[in-house]
Amino acid sequence: MKAIKGNIISTCRFGELSILEQGFLILDDRGRIVSVTEQLKGEQNYLPVADYGDRLILHSFADMHLHAPQYPMVGMGMDLPLLDWLNTYTFEVEARFADTEYAREVYRRLAADLIGWGTTRVVMFSSLHTEATWILMEELEKAGIVGYVGKVNMDRNGKDKLQETTEESKRETLRWLEGCRRFRYIRPIITPRFTPSCTDELMDWLGTLAQQRGLYIQSHMNENLEEIRLVKELVPDCDRYWQTYAKHQMWKDHTVMAHCVHIDESEIAALKEANIVVAHCADSNINICSGIAPVRRLVKEGVWVTLGSDIAGGAQLSMAEVITMTIRSSKIKAMQEGEEKEFLSVAEGYYLGTVSGHRYFGAGEGFCSGDFLHAIVVEDSDRISLGREMSLKERFERVIYRMKKENIAVVYSEGRKVIDKIQVQERIRAE
Repeated sequence: MKAIKGNIISTCRFGELSILEQGFLILDDRGRIVSVTEQLKGEQNYLPVADYGDRLILHSFADMHLHAPQYPMVGMGMDLPLLDWLNTYTFEVEARFADTEYAREVYRRLAADLIGWGTTRVVMFSSLHTEATWILMEELEKAGIVGYVGKVNMDRNGKDKLQETTEESKRETLRWLEGCRRFRYIRPIITPRFTPSCTDELMDWLGTLAQQRGLYIQSHMNENLEEIRLVKELVPDCDRYWQTYAKHQMWKDHTVMAHCVHIDESEIAALKEANIVVAHCADSNINICSGIAPVRRLVKEGVWVTLGSDIAGGAQLSMAEVITMTIRSSKIKAMQEGEEKEFLSVAEGYYLGTVSGHRYFGAGEGFCSGDFLHAIVVEDSDRISLGREMSLKERFERVIYRMKKENIAVVYSEGRKVIDKIQVQERIRAE
């Protein structure tokens, strides 16, 4: 066993912060949390301690929706609406991942950048290319990231170089799943791109496959008004977008649906009833003018909400920046709907960008006993002085809004120290 010491700032419930000045995280030999305590007691005084001094110890981030093959085009096409953006930029870039050398180059960079920003858990889209998807999974594991990655399925409305036949999509999905057995920390997730990209035959097959093999599912829903109209044209027997997934056994516990921007009471009820996980992507929704999801309303109604960077619709890989964009967009929503509407607080955004996503992987609330440690140690000594001592809460808020990659000094993922820029030596306090 061992201990980690520092200013521990955690969140056990939506909107609640727990601040423990100079507290201790006790870990077992596998990196699982035993307890969080103010002081070492009894035999704990003989544990080796990594003392991080005045630094902040926070939850690491969970990015619940991003497109790995779009990383090279971050910041491009931001003046286009969703469907035009997909056809002009996205499909062309994703087609390049048939080249495995290119895939290796991009995915190695992406994995390093993700862990460097303190993101230790992900739910991620790859492209439709089997080999490139395996490469992505390899690079994420090497970087120390835990997560779910999906080989994309699309057998209609793509491009010549980025579309499968239905049979090819089925065959390649089975081949991909067989090759996923070798991975320990990155698991497969069934990934129909979205309803416009998949025929009913393929959707039905994927839903059955997920049921038979106990696999989770990820896709998109209600992101853009034009997209919603297209879905209605393609699947006229469904009154609501969500029903295009439900009819194929995909609307089930732990299915991740990105966006859910334009949504009514019946759809909110359907999300809650099935325990669907909403991946809210504020930066992307604003960049391509999709709208602003009613996050406060979703949470109030009991819907499971998490956050995603959604690169490359989103232009920020830093989940701290995703959190602050989420807060900003909620303020715009509140102003649009009237002064009585509440916007998200920093504590609420922190919960959505960390613990809410970690729960998808079976973690408890906060730094929970029995969970593998997922945490970052933040060095904020470069902050500008206020002329007085700042409280830990003030430092925390400033860090969320101003965090740079250089501020993230140490990263723990699945109990493992995967980044350590300061090389603090563990010492036994009783000596």
